[in-house]
Amino acid sequence: MGARRIAVVSAGLSNPSTTRLLADRMTQAVLTELAARDVEASVDVFELRDHAHDITNNLLTGFAPPALESAINAVVSSDAIIAVTPIFSTSYSGLFKSFIDVLDPDALKGTPVLIGANAGTARHSLAIDYAIRPLFTYLHADPVPTGVFAASADWGASADGVAPLGDRIARGARELADAIVRRDPAGGTDTFDPATYLGEGRSFGHLLGGLSGE
Repeated sequence: MGARRIAVVSAGLSNPSTTRLLADRMTQAVLTELAARDVEASVDVFELRDHAHDITNNLLTGFAPPALESAINAVVSSDAIIAVTPIFSTSYSGLFKSFIDVLDPDALKGTPVLIGANAGTARHSLAIDYAIRPLFTYLHADPVPTGVFAASADWGASADGVAPLGDRIARGARELADAIVRRDPAGGTDTFDPATYLGEGRSFGHLLGGLSGE
């Protein structure tokens, strides 16, 4: 069984952030579950705050600068995605949605996704199911049943003892690991490579030449 690649998208705005802390814990849990299944995996972590200006420029111009293009390629060609966003105004952050908006609408088709979100209060926990999950479903991705929500209280001594954060992370990690194992490894296709849609060995020059009758 070939090695798998996991893309971790963290939309936290501060540094350090609880969003990244949650993403790291979810990632480690998934790697542990995959190791128990004798599956090797590598991880690429993308802090969207580092690409915020490039994401805005892409929305305005339609072109991704090289650093953002590399991140997009890694995300859309991964075997699975761990996506974590802070909750603002009962929904995902604007930065998170802006990144999703620069992806091709069909680029995540069939890709397993483990969703995570964090907010100051548990009252926002339903945002995973009424805002974030429908977003990935619209993109034809395959979000696993368990979404991991963390409120500020989950990090302290007064954390939920009935449904601890660690248990929720473990359950989501198992579901993502199972989804990864069920799928064939993702290919190394670069969706921005002209050969992907023009044919191997061909370039835009061939296309233009064909249009001009050459």
